[in-house]
Amino acid sequence: MYTIDLSIHPERRKRAIQRARERNIIIPTFAQMKNPALIPDKYKQELATIGLWDVHPRNLFRITWHNQPQASGGGFGGVNYLELPESLTGVPARIIVLVGKWFPTGAHKVGAAFGCLVPRLVTGQFDPTSQKAVWPSTGNFCRGGAYDSALLACDSIAILPEGMSKERFDWLADIAGETIKTPGSESNVKEIFDKCWELRASGQDLMIFNQFEEFGNYLWHYEVTGHAMEEVLQQVMGPHDQFRGMASATGSAGTIASGDYLKQIFPDSKIVASEALQCPTLLENGYGAHRIEGIGDKHVPWVHNSKNTDMIVAIDDNAVVNISRLFNEKVGREYLVKQGVPQDIVSQLDLLGFSGISNVLSAIKAAKYYEMGENDVMLTVLTDSMELYQSRLTEMHEEFGEYTETVAAADYARWLQGVSTDNLLELRYTDRRRVHQLKYFTWVEQQGRTYAEIQAQWKQRDYWTDFQAQIPDMDALIEEFNADVGLA
Repeated sequence: MYTIDLSIHPERRKRAIQRARERNIIIPTFAQMKNPALIPDKYKQELATIGLWDVHPRNLFRITWHNQPQASGGGFGGVNYLELPESLTGVPARIIVLVGKWFPTGAHKVGAAFGCLVPRLVTGQFDPTSQKAVWPSTGNFCRGGAYDSALLACDSIAILPEGMSKERFDWLADIAGETIKTPGSESNVKEIFDKCWELRASGQDLMIFNQFEEFGNYLWHYEVTGHAMEEVLQQVMGPHDQFRGMASATGSAGTIASGDYLKQIFPDSKIVASEALQCPTLLENGYGAHRIEGIGDKHVPWVHNSKNTDMIVAIDDNAVVNISRLFNEKVGREYLVKQGVPQDIVSQLDLLGFSGISNVLSAIKAAKYYEMGENDVMLTVLTDSMELYQSRLTEMHEEFGEYTETVAAADYARWLQGVSTDNLLELRYTDRRRVHQLKYFTWVEQQGRTYAEIQAQWKQRDYWTDFQAQIPDMDALIEEFNADVGLA
């Protein structure tokens, strides 16, 4: 049986409890992150005076899809989502996106980091008084990890490629204890892993939370994002609508885990995995560099349930960067309104960061391939917003000059209305197995995972559900920890 180790380390746990007591830390449960109605009113009252990004322990309760969309003092409401019209997507299918901007740090990765750190903290496996939390990432995960570490009163080291956006580094300079820049850009994940091995050999007292192999990442999205998606579907679907599937960049295989949850409720739904065309690892065992920040590649994440994946699509990064200008330049927005895109939608297009644009294009490709109609619903996620990419817009303006209506018309026609079903593969059993087998070269040969477990991932029927069944146990440990802290 393969599960997250939840064994208790009493002495370290005592020190973690004392640190939480000193720093006024109460940890939310997965149940409260799914349903903020379960959060005690006194914590909600405290949040009324706290900014969304403030380094305040009560912001742990804002690790949820239910935050009111405001920068300070917000409470909780429904899941933040947006439905994109056919005038924008070019397909009659209902494309619905969950909005990640309204998490602390402006991205949902604070949840994935929480899922990795908190089980180790409440069991005493991680000692915040002596150890540093290390967060290897291509961007938002190390930001989320550094933020969660600050809220949970422990030191952190953020690792990310030197080619990522300026906004990420500027913010980390104030939050992370240390930031390490590794060579390359989005596609250089192995260099991040190599740095982790270097740190392990350094003699420092560290714990490395590698999102690509940590099942806390998988479980947070399976449980919290999955339920948020279900809630949205319950709200938007009419009696004749059908949920057809969800699309997500594979990234660290966290977000796409929500598809595992949805498939248990909607067995006929599809899980669409996407990646950059310039680095088509899943599509054709390929490699390369690309500009869709935050999705990682050139390997298959250990926590990707490839046996449950139905389709792979590859998105041209030229589409993403050009659409980002169309959605955010004044001329581009004016052109979209002329094409019939509602003004209230156009005014919110800055909610789509680079990976969000890629996810939407992936959903459109799937909708076209499966010939979806007006009663078919596709879901995807906007991991972050253009708030984290303003420097990229400035760079493009400097490189390509003024954005004109002619360029906007070309981008709209080519990259949105012209989306096709090229660079797409509907997976057979053998295709899924090929993707799974790619894990061997990264995880067994390089990262120390076992041959027995990679076999179990593919062959053992309860491998993934055994992890899913641990969520109540994790909540019980959080509640016990809070009780021992004595502040709740």
